[in-house]
Amino acid sequence: MADRKTFVIVGAGLAGAKAAESLRGEGFDGRIVLVGAEPEAPYERPPLSKGYLAGASAREDARVHPAGFYEAREIELLTGRAARTLDPAARAVELDDGRTLRYDRLLIATGAEAVRPPLAGADLPGVHVLRTLADADALRTDLARGGPLAVIGAGWIGCEVAASARQLGVEVTLLEYAPTPLHRVLGPELGGFFAGVHREHGVRVITGARVEEISGDGRPRAVRLAGGEHVPCETVVLGLGARPVTALAESGGLLVDGGIRVDGHLRASHPGIFAAGDVAACRHDRYGRHVRVEHWANALEQGPAAARAMLGRGRPFDALPYFFSDQYDVGMEYAGLHAASDRVVVRGGPGERRLQAFWVTPEGRISAGMHVGEWDSIEHIKRLVAAGAVVEPDRLADAGEPLEEIASAAAATP
Repeated sequence: MADRKTFVIVGAGLAGAKAAESLRGEGFDGRIVLVGAEPEAPYERPPLSKGYLAGASAREDARVHPAGFYEAREIELLTGRAARTLDPAARAVELDDGRTLRYDRLLIATGAEAVRPPLAGADLPGVHVLRTLADADALRTDLARGGPLAVIGAGWIGCEVAASARQLGVEVTLLEYAPTPLHRVLGPELGGFFAGVHREHGVRVITGARVEEISGDGRPRAVRLAGGEHVPCETVVLGLGARPVTALAESGGLLVDGGIRVDGHLRASHPGIFAAGDVAACRHDRYGRHVRVEHWANALEQGPAAARAMLGRGRPFDALPYFFSDQYDVGMEYAGLHAASDRVVVRGGPGERRLQAFWVTPEGRISAGMHVGEWDSIEHIKRLVAAGAVVEPDRLADAGEPLEEIASAAAATP
């Protein structure tokens, strides 16, 4: 058909794959092309540092969709192909094999890439980042060699890798410049809780660690810290964060500022172009600013939201930021977005394995909440956060008062 529209999705991760699925689910019968730089069908990333790395889940379990899904829905899946340049005026994307894809609508879901710092020895074989299935495969191979592991950076990836490696029987040292693991995300009290979890499982946790060099003779042998200490290792993981992959957007002159700037409908600065997932800095009315979230739930929800927007059926994206983590037998969920100035209120002792925590703004409103091992509480936490509820801190901290009653009371308050 001469008027058959073409929608191109660049980025075959969770956001891109769910967008393609949603386009068909919403009745779009035009051409859909899903382009992925990796030689893999779309997969989810959480298993890479958890079950897949620890050998508890199969490679296929990480796939977003089962075999045959894309063919059955006439979605053209191009793997191992990178989009190099974007021409918004011509509505065209050029691939690394020279092909040009012309589009009526374009979704950029290129995600983020792991940070590899200019650190001496960071290019040695056996020094890893963890972002892709290939990264996880290479790390699994090195962990199977035996020998100690040094993890540089105790954010979520670093902590989860440390936990998975310990479950494999590997000796682990976790190195963090901040005063505690997860300090920037959770603060000192809860960061200290996770430090305790890792120490109980045999991880050596060194905080205030300034790494100066990874030394070795063809493979890593030690991480040298400021002050002269050498931490023995045969494998290293750099868990130092990720940055959005914005090169394609920049080649087309899109507005990029901490990610691809999009409005509440996930529309970029040029007509017909959208962005979703880790790469998108989305205008969020709840927070009155642009927010970029690098977590599974955001990609899961923004992909379908972008698909609806591409079809002209979108609504402002307002989902609460959410993430989860599993380390050993300790699981947690977090909802909301807190600021450094917010006060943390903990229900239950941090020395326990079951607790809830809330962040409260200087004005007294709940901005975020999390639990550890209290799975039934997450919906109540989300209700309180979504409402921006005002609850007396002493009442909030009282673990003897059911959270359901607090959430119900807050919901009934105008």
